[in-house]
Amino acid sequence: MSDPSKTAADRSEPTAFIVTHIIKAGAERRYEDWTREILRVVSGFPGYLGREVVLPPQGDRKYTVIVRFDSSEHLKAWAESEARKEFISRAGDLMEKRDQYEIRTGIDFWFTPKGVKPPKPWKQFILTTTAVYPLSLIIPRLLAPLFRIAPPLGNELAAGLLVAAILTALLTFVVMPHYTRLAQKWLYEEAE
Repeated sequence: MSDPSKTAADRSEPTAFIVTHIIKAGAERRYEDWTREILRVVSGFPGYLGREVVLPPQGDRKYTVIVRFDSSEHLKAWAESEARKEFISRAGDLMEKRDQYEIRTGIDFWFTPKGVKPPKPWKQFILTTTAVYPLSLIIPRLLAPLFRIAPPLGNELAAGLLVAAILTALLTFVVMPHYTRLAQKWLYEEAE
């Protein structure tokens, strides 16, 4: 198990707390109840942005839970909290291995946390395209009044940068965390 203060980025940027648990046979239902309870508690912590649970494929008992915070400081506060420590101690009899986690920043956790089989590239392409396309049509239209009011922002390079920044922010913080959760079954299914 790694130390959050050493692995988290020092910058204040969105940070993901990716936890992997291998559950003992027959303890799946109790573990899922425990997971709902701990996620309810973490959602009340400062800087909490959202969460995602990657269920194991049929016949496996490896669960992955991704909890996102707005900064490494807020993530560290949760990771080192007495509330989390108590939850982990209560779940010891449910797990085959100790609590395993990693901390990642940026957008690399949109699709695949470490240890989870990545989805097919064509599925990632379809999912991303269906998220980007409507935003690429809507954002310039919403910014058009701003470009008229402030002509320097309407410059092709400035406008392109502003649209790209807004699009990327929306994808990273709003759209993809919810969209990948919504499409999780299709995205991660084994059969083609």
